[in-house]
Amino acid sequence: MYDVQNYGAKSNGKTDSSNAFLSAWAAACGSTSPATIYVPPGKYLVRSAYFYGQTCKSRAITIRIDGTILAPSDYNVNGNAGNWIKFERVSGVSVYGGTLDGQGTGLWACKNSGKSCPKGSTTLAFYNSNNVVISGLTSQNSQMFHILLDGCHNAKLQGVKVSAPVNSPNTDGIHLQSSSSVTILNSHIGTGDDCVSIGPGNSNLWIENIACGPGHGISIGSLGWDLQEPGVQNVTVKTTTFTGTENGLRVKTWARRSNGFVKDVVFQHAIMNNVQNPIIINQNYCPNNENCPEQGSSVKISGITYQDIHGTSATEVAVKFDCSKKYPCSGIKMQDVNLSYKDHPAEASCVNAGGRASGLVKPNSCL
Repeated sequence: MYDVQNYGAKSNGKTDSSNAFLSAWAAACGSTSPATIYVPPGKYLVRSAYFYGQTCKSRAITIRIDGTILAPSDYNVNGNAGNWIKFERVSGVSVYGGTLDGQGTGLWACKNSGKSCPKGSTTLAFYNSNNVVISGLTSQNSQMFHILLDGCHNAKLQGVKVSAPVNSPNTDGIHLQSSSSVTILNSHIGTGDDCVSIGPGNSNLWIENIACGPGHGISIGSLGWDLQEPGVQNVTVKTTTFTGTENGLRVKTWARRSNGFVKDVVFQHAIMNNVQNPIIINQNYCPNNENCPEQGSSVKISGITYQDIHGTSATEVAVKFDCSKKYPCSGIKMQDVNLSYKDHPAEASCVNAGGRASGLVKPNSCL
């Protein structure tokens, strides 16, 4: 057991404890047996900290947090660091409990005022890592993304709570990129951007029992920014509740040339409570019509299933499939969908979308 206080961490929320955390990591990393880093109750101020694992002898490091880790309140300190707490090339790291407070309010205000500000840093990031567990963690008020997995294999996130206000820009709850065999369970995510965002190169994802709101929903995308881009496949999103969100279940691609793809996705057992776009595929994403010389997406979307989706839409068009003219969506399945708008049946809109409907489907299918 490596207690950060034994390495000089102070629980007053004012003393910079970064070096103490890094020293505890170095000790645990050098251990030949399973090791635990312990963060006792209290508040710990930590600047951007980088935990590198390639040379670790221990293949099982548990970080047990009973306190709160605070980012500096001055956003310029971490604002250009990219990440606040970063793990790279680790294997067998588990994070249990605790709160990470990114203190992002100042940076959001700066961004929302239109001034020039730093991009902001992601609260907790894992790069090129295997066998990662994040359980019972609370992340609040991140400057940018809350939790990021990039290039990771075999990760489990459960009982995670993410919170940031609806007007906090780019504060995605959990962002996945180039990762495989990731499970996200039993989590509550409210934020100013996507609750879960699934970028290029992800496969074999299982996302279950998620409450989302506020936020932009659960999104596959944006995809197709790059010409050469790995696809997204084998994704299951089940037992989700969306409350007052901008989108529910979304697939979003840039209106650009790309060899990317989305295939074999199942969305099932979702409840929509006053959601603006409960079911949406948007292949013509191009803010301000800039950077889209092709004016159309060549990301191929196929094999998307929507099963047992019901609730209320905040707009008349509850189902919107706006697919690519060049590569229409194919193999879309709608089964047992019941979405209403202000106590009336909602509407569905299909452009370049093919598939079939079965069971009760309201609004009437346009596939």
